Amino acid sequence: MNISVKEARSRFSAILSQAEEGKEIVIMKRGKAVARLVPYSVKRRNLPSLKDLRASIQAAGEPLSRAVIQNRSEERY
Repeated sequence: MNISVKEARSRFSAILSQAEEGKEIVIMKRGKAVARLVPYSVKRRNLPSLKDLRASIQAAGEPLSRAVIQNRSEERY
C-alpha cells in the first residue's frame, strides 16, 4: 500500500493498525518512496539446550586437577 506523507500524518493511527495486521505501507514524498512501515516481528534464535551442549563437549587429556597437584608438589620440594 502506497500513501503520501500528508495522508500518513492525518491517518497515522489507522495506518499503524494496518501494519499491526501484517500489511506493509510505503510512504511516498513527491512520487518517491521515502519510508516503509512494516509489521514488527520478534525473531527467536534457536539455541541448543545447555544439556545438549555439555554432552557434545568431550574431555581430552589429563585432568587439570592432577596437573595442578603435580605442579604444586614439584615447587615445594
